[in-house]
Amino acid sequence: MKVTVLYFGRAAELAGRRREEREGPDAWTVGELLQELSLSYPGLKDLMPYLSVAVNETYGSREHVLRDGDEVALLPPVSGGEGPRVALREEPLSVDEAISLVARRETGAVVTFLGTVRSRTGEKETLALHYEAYGSMALKEMAAIAREAEERWKGVAVAILHRVGTLEPGETAVIVAAASPHRPEAFAAARYCIDQLKERVPIWKKEIRPGGVEEWSRLP
Repeated sequence: MKVTVLYFGRAAELAGRRREEREGPDAWTVGELLQELSLSYPGLKDLMPYLSVAVNETYGSREHVLRDGDEVALLPPVSGGEGPRVALREEPLSVDEAISLVARRETGAVVTFLGTVRSRTGEKETLALHYEAYGSMALKEMAAIAREAEERWKGVAVAILHRVGTLEPGETAVIVAAASPHRPEAFAAARYCIDQLKERVPIWKKEIRPGGVEEWSRLP
């Protein structure tokens, strides 16, 4: 099966081309095509969560099954920016980085929320937490949450960074940074993002306790 891929805006710059032909297996999905493109053009990887995709001039989902001869267009955010700033990382998170992602000349307030690993939950001792995510879906949902906050509170810029892997008590698991000209909007946006993240984003944690006890759960 062969499809035509069209690149626009920032996607075209990162791929170094405007169009190309790609061959793939039967029942090839848009998501599988995007994964292949990320491997071919590593610069596209960070832009992928913010891209919209059109198949034959109609917006399509990552689960859309392609057919021979389809035309697939990669569309960056129409605002011209690169969208909200979100990331899943195995390495330690940086508050300074999160602030730098959202602070601008017109910023009058920056609110940061840090979620850290605690050593006890009630009467239960925690030796470590192991975080696992459905990476591509988690990034997509994190980006959606950040966009919602930025649309709801005009002038706000949001960054959401989350760890995956095994963390010990005291380590930072998530950072939300929200910047705006005034503090009420920054506080509101930061709270909205962390609450929505815990409710909607597919990230799980396994609590590791003394005696070899392990228990999985969604984020509380």
